Amino acid sequence: MNKATVLVIDDEAQIRKLLELTLKSQEMLVLQAEDGKSGLTLAANHQPDVILLDLGLPDMNGHEVLKALRLWYENAIIILSVQDGEDDIVKALDEGASDYLTKPFRNAELMARIRSAMKNNPSAVKSTFVTSGNLFIDFAARTVRKGDQLLKLTSTEYQLLALLASNAGRVLTHQQILKTIWGLSYQKETQYLRVFIGTLRKKIEDDANQPKHLVTESRVGYRFQ
Repeated sequence: MNKATVLVIDDEAQIRKLLELTLKSQEMLVLQAEDGKSGLTLAANHQPDVILLDLGLPDMNGHEVLKALRLWYENAIIILSVQDGEDDIVKALDEGASDYLTKPFRNAELMARIRSAMKNNPSAVKSTFVTSGNLFIDFAARTVRKGDQLLKLTSTEYQLLALLASNAGRVLTHQQILKTIWGLSYQKETQYLRVFIGTLRKKIEDDANQPKHLVTESRVGYRFQ
């Protein structure tokens, strides 16, 4: 049987060492990242069975890393955090975390959570990139190219495009998009979304008035094709 691979994304060296010793004692392979960007790269290159993610990272908010991973990574993600408020836990679970464990944690409980989460891993691996015509979106590197040109997108523009592209062919409603990108309080702000779609089309489409990538579904939402 192949050994399970676990990616630890945590900026605390002592925590990473503790997790490494614990996981290796259970015959697991361990990958380590001290920040969000290197964690995303390792996740894309190695497709681990489980990711243990800290929310307090030096370069990116842990919630950003979680949302970026969930655009393409479908295996278990367990949050390990000192943040123990109900709102923090609910937010992470809503964003796609498989489980949430507060620090300090007990090793036996952590291993039980890992085993339980791995049972729900899908058998297929989702691609880390999407191509459409001359458009290339790399979820792991968080980059978008149009032909040979590297496009400069704002963080929100990238999140919006990545969300639609990772659901290529599916219609996402205005409410789904607004809730995912901006939060519950923005679910009725369809004009707000329309403005961002417009600026995004100007950057990725050959003709923003006749879009081929970001298609409007009248009175419903948008679809990436």
